[in-house]
Amino acid sequence: MKNKWLVILAAVIWFLVTVYLMTIPGNSLPKSPFFELIHVDKWVHIGMFSILVFLFMQGTRLFYKQQQPKAMLAIAVAGVLYGIAMEFVQKYWTVGRSFDITDIIADAVGCIIAYIYVRYLIKRKQLREQTTAAEAA
Repeated sequence: MKNKWLVILAAVIWFLVTVYLMTIPGNSLPKSPFFELIHVDKWVHIGMFSILVFLFMQGTRLFYKQQQPKAMLAIAVAGVLYGIAMEFVQKYWTVGRSFDITDIIADAVGCIIAYIYVRYLIKRKQLREQTTAAEAA
């Protein structure tokens, strides 16, 4: 099935996009008092990580016939660990960037949002299948 490979490809591409975005030199980032007021940076982190985890979870769902709750949790945890690692990359190897614990929290929130959403999708699909099976009987 081609769709599963497209989802995995999208996940890998998005991963590379996040690496690029999180290693841009600090002086290349837009600065605005309004952005700081509404914490745009944190919302960007939440969005980036929720999309990243969602895509990898969707890819996993397509490759396995049965749902893999442990794999889904592992993907979410890997997302959080990736966020932590990137903060160290920003601190030690990226010019004009620094380690920020609130970025890690935002990354984790994004991972948790994706995890909860995918688990919801799985439960909803299972409920639909049960309902369909009961109606057919």
